[in-house]
Amino acid sequence: MNAYFHRQIQLWGEETQQNLQKKEIAIIGCGGLGCSLGIALGSSGIGTIHLIDFDKVEVHNIHRQIAFTKEDVGAYKCEALAKTIESRSDFVTTKPFIGDFEAFTQTGIVPDLIIDATDNLPVRATIDTFAKSVQRPWLYGSVEAFHGQVCFFEESDFSAFNISDKAPAGIAAPIVMFIASLQANLALRYLAGLAIQKDLLYYLYFDNAGELITQKFKMPKK
Repeated sequence: MNAYFHRQIQLWGEETQQNLQKKEIAIIGCGGLGCSLGIALGSSGIGTIHLIDFDKVEVHNIHRQIAFTKEDVGAYKCEALAKTIESRSDFVTTKPFIGDFEAFTQTGIVPDLIIDATDNLPVRATIDTFAKSVQRPWLYGSVEAFHGQVCFFEESDFSAFNISDKAPAGIAAPIVMFIASLQANLALRYLAGLAIQKDLLYYLYFDNAGELITQKFKMPKK
């Protein structure tokens, strides 16, 4: 363990790294965001990762869903992602769940942190309701075109968003990894006991001149 996590142990010590082994998270969705999140957090020492998804890998997924190869086409995403995560680290247990989030909530599992990696606003509203009911925080993330949003929800309410069934437009592959990386950093800092800003929406986008703009908005409480 000390050899594998050498650089992280330099950052925060053996005790914090060992404590990460006791943490349990759920990643809802194993597409673009979910793949990058799973690899980043599985390789960082989170002990147990639940992977919730009912879709199978299709060829058009592969360019931005970095855990998959052409050989994974037709496999369930949660199972293919679990295989990739565990192939990279001996210090993580993955638990794929083939089904939707509502079905997962019926299992009685209450993780330390719930991470949204869906592309569906109604499901995010359901995640928020469940997280509040079990008194757990959750991490929202979304991507479209060249922009994305991230928020660590604790006390604020997702109803501030206009909930609709709008599907995302085209997506550039790198922005998916960019937003997932921000989510993963917030998740890792929180689980390691480091300070983070909660209930603050980060909105990142490239303007017409190609400049990266970052805006922050305090989310309202219910």
